[in-house]
Amino acid sequence: MKITAYMAFWGALVFGLVCLGFGLHGLWGLDGIADEAVRSDARGFAWFWLFLASIALVIGVISVLMVKGRFGELE
Repeated sequence: MKITAYMAFWGALVFGLVCLGFGLHGLWGLDGIADEAVRSDARGFAWFWLFLASIALVIGVISVLMVKGRFGELE
C-alpha cells in the first residue's frame, strides 16, 4: 500500500492537532493535582504528547515539500 504525500500531510495534520490538544490539556490541568509525584508524571505525559505533535509537524512539512517537488520528482 502506498501512502501519497497528500495523505501523509492530512494524516500528520490530524494526528498533530490531536496530540497538541492532549498535551495542552494535560499542562493546563496540572494545577488541580495535589500529589507531587502524580503531577510530575502528568507533566511528563503532557510533554510527551507535545513531542509527538512536533514530530507530526515535521512529517507534515516534509510532505508539503514532497508535494511541491523540493526533493526531486516523485515517481
